[in-house]
Amino acid sequence: MLSPQDIMQLIQSLIWLLAGVGVFIVGMNFMGDALEKSAGIEMKRLLERISNNRFSGVGIGAGVTAIIQSSSATSVMVIGLVNAGVMTLMQATPIIMGANIGTTITGILVALKNDYFDMAMYILAFAGVMMGFAQKEKVKIAGSLCCGLGLIFVGLNIMSSEQAFGNPLVENMFTEIFKVIDFPLLLILVGVIFTALIQSSSAATGVVITMVGSGILPLDLALFIILGANIGTCVTALLASVGANANSKRVALIHFTFNVIGSALFAAIIWLFRDPIVNLLVSVFPGADPMSLQMRVSLFHVIFNVTTTILLIPFVKQLVDYSCKIIKDKKNAEETLSLRFVDDRLVSTPPIALMQVKKEIDYMMSLVEENTRLCFTAMDNGSAEYNDLIYENEKVIDFTNGALTNFLIKLSAAIEGSDEKIIGSYFHVLNDLERIGDHAENFHEIGLEMMNKNISFSDNALKDIMNMRDSVMKMFAISIETFETLHKDKLSDLTKLEEGVDKMKKELIAGHFERLAEGNCSIDVSPYYSSVVTGLERVADHLVNVGYSIVNPTGSQKG
Repeated sequence: MLSPQDIMQLIQSLIWLLAGVGVFIVGMNFMGDALEKSAGIEMKRLLERISNNRFSGVGIGAGVTAIIQSSSATSVMVIGLVNAGVMTLMQATPIIMGANIGTTITGILVALKNDYFDMAMYILAFAGVMMGFAQKEKVKIAGSLCCGLGLIFVGLNIMSSEQAFGNPLVENMFTEIFKVIDFPLLLILVGVIFTALIQSSSAATGVVITMVGSGILPLDLALFIILGANIGTCVTALLASVGANANSKRVALIHFTFNVIGSALFAAIIWLFRDPIVNLLVSVFPGADPMSLQMRVSLFHVIFNVTTTILLIPFVKQLVDYSCKIIKDKKNAEETLSLRFVDDRLVSTPPIALMQVKKEIDYMMSLVEENTRLCFTAMDNGSAEYNDLIYENEKVIDFTNGALTNFLIKLSAAIEGSDEKIIGSYFHVLNDLERIGDHAENFHEIGLEMMNKNISFSDNALKDIMNMRDSVMKMFAISIETFETLHKDKLSDLTKLEEGVDKMKKELIAGHFERLAEGNCSIDVSPYYSSVVTGLERVADHLVNVGYSIVNPTGSQKG
């Protein structure tokens, strides 16, 4: 029977344990954010190599997860990319498999814990805090990395201290608990629930490794909890798929199915051959010191994830087919506008989000260019052939401008440093493209109104407008190429074309008034002519802004 003093001491120990878990998770987040910022370019390169090759997919998943230190975050990011239509299920499945391998790095770090290592980590954490006061962004990021890595071990030490797992009362309590639940399925369930609650399989694995190192949790029981933790980590992806399209839900289901199959297979093997497996792990890391005890769990975690991936990688197509049978597409669903490359779930990974925003702007720019070209083709032919396509493009342009602006507002709260300038330039580019889209819409309305009134430009007037249009379309090509490639070598050509358009506007307006005075042009078309010429000149101004946005966020040529 516990005395009131024992109960109070037990409560204090549990609070210490929770505090240790909290510090561990904070350290993980610090380190993950810092790695993400410092390796953002590498993450972009990895995802740009997405292909249908399964093994490269596994490598990408492992690499990205190693960078951001969270398989859950990788899964959420993949769901976002699938939801945005950037990635297929066949491409996403190997990446999810690789993510499980990448997350084992945290377990290896935790298992390396010893007194000397801990001292070095404390110093690293302190140095990281001091580096946070630096002015340079790179030093701050390095400081966050050091601080995060140090805090991981501070949290582990809090968990293994006398106030937590080191307390005999706590040790006895867990010993009695594990005697009651010494059954594989119950142990797996504990791992599932614990991981689902703290939303981090890395943290759950870290706690298990620490408990084994402290002698509280026997190795054979720990193996089953590790299996449960791998299932529990799927909860984050399942929650992220809520409200997403069918394919995104399928990604979450594949992730869950993959981990359940692997866990079930290993649970059966360990259940039947518990002693030989434990003896094998002990023989690889002999000794009773905490590091040896911890490395056994870490080794098992690596073997489990690598083996499961090797066994299931040949069955990617079957997993995809299974997910499609379980989660079917909605029939006769009303089509709604949506962004093609961007999903709100990508806000958690800014480098990837910025890459996708650029693709979305590229797509929007192609629609604006197409509408501008089609409006003048219709005006030249005097037909309404392209009306439906122009109207459809207009709807997508307007939607993309609003939805992408809202996304950038959310993203701006998650980024800092040089990325802030990039987001600033994207805001300006969106504004310029939306204005060009408005001008294209105006050109289209002018063409329709003239056609309804059965009036048209004179041959000379139409020839002048089309010459001016050709110069603007050349500017479109340069602006699109410059924005896509980020190469500055054609900006001078863009400036020359814009100056030529300005000069052309003055000449065309002057020539128009001469034709009016000579009676060679109808007064009825005069306002339409002036509107088209002025509109083209303004489109040219906006295209210069788009091109120069790569050197100055505002698009100014002085940047």
